[in-house]
Amino acid sequence: MAPSRATARRRRLVALGAVLVAAGAVAAVALGGGGRGARTSQADAPALSLRQAVGQHMVFAYDGLRPPAALRRRIARGEAAGVILFARNVRSAGQVRAVTRSLQAIRRPAGHGAPLLVMVDQEGGAVRRIPGSPRRAAAELRSAASARESGRAAARTLRSAGVNTNLAPVADVARAGAALERERRTFGRDAATVAERAGAFAAGLRAGAVLRTAKHFPGFGGATVNTDDAPARIALPLATLRAVDEAPFARLVGDGAELVMLSTAIYPALDDRPAALSSRWIGDELRGRLGFRGLTISDDLATPAVAAYGSIGRRALLAYRAGIDLPLFARDYPTGSAAAAALLDAARAGRIDGDALRSSARRVLALRATLSPRAR
Repeated sequence: MAPSRATARRRRLVALGAVLVAAGAVAAVALGGGGRGARTSQADAPALSLRQAVGQHMVFAYDGLRPPAALRRRIARGEAAGVILFARNVRSAGQVRAVTRSLQAIRRPAGHGAPLLVMVDQEGGAVRRIPGSPRRAAAELRSAASARESGRAAARTLRSAGVNTNLAPVADVARAGAALERERRTFGRDAATVAERAGAFAAGLRAGAVLRTAKHFPGFGGATVNTDDAPARIALPLATLRAVDEAPFARLVGDGAELVMLSTAIYPALDDRPAALSSRWIGDELRGRLGFRGLTISDDLATPAVAAYGSIGRRALLAYRAGIDLPLFARDYPTGSAAAAALLDAARAGRIDGDALRSSARRVLALRATLSPRAR
């Protein structure tokens, strides 16, 4: 008798999990996971206060060229997973390198010494936070070889500045009139082409010891507006989203991408909430159907796309409950701090399960532990 759909899914997930565990082990070596950084077991995991468990879900933005003293104190308490840098934080690669070295050198509690995640958007072309490569946008890369070299070039630029995580590649399949196509940020309109070139770019990042982030799941190529500017609704059939838009993400997940960024657009084929606030898209589709076992990060939750979903704290709580490991607030440090405070209040009040919070925090710490030791 043929197995039930549930049984078939369980078998598929077990097989996918085995492949991804093996891929993760290889990634740990490629990313400098030997020695101190290789200790990722539960037995080696540090005890976490609620504040620290919440902090491991937060990547903080800030204004200006110098991180605020409050952020440095938060890192010293073990209450931050990392930082995200934008053009407003960058004068030169050397200046960023000095900042990242100073942040990585902050003394932290025992067990919290793994390198911080230091993130930027370094896609290429106009979307580059650190001066330098890659100079060509995704739309200008006409082969897998050129995409791979672009990824390698991005990694060289980022590593020279002390950045270890790229919020790239864009894995979205463009449609006519797509906002991302106008911005030249997509690899094309054909799913196979996008999968090949996004996969090659990601391989270049991996070869250069930089973490990879596939974005914007389940695919933002059907949007005519950028969610930084307005809400977006992508009314494609679920069958099309799965066969076309998710195909590049399936390739990147299979290749061991460490992070996937969830779109803040709405996809009514599965849920009327934005994907970044939807357990159906995160738990059922990304983790269940595609078998992703890495970290989930939201697109910016401080934008007009999700303004209708309540306060900053409310959005953080919705994202966490939906399955987002790293709810991202890119506006400034006070905004990220407000999100962290809301999650802490929810944990103290029992609206978030403390054990589950600590468990997912250790998943973040495990990824951080695969990074090369912090710069001296």
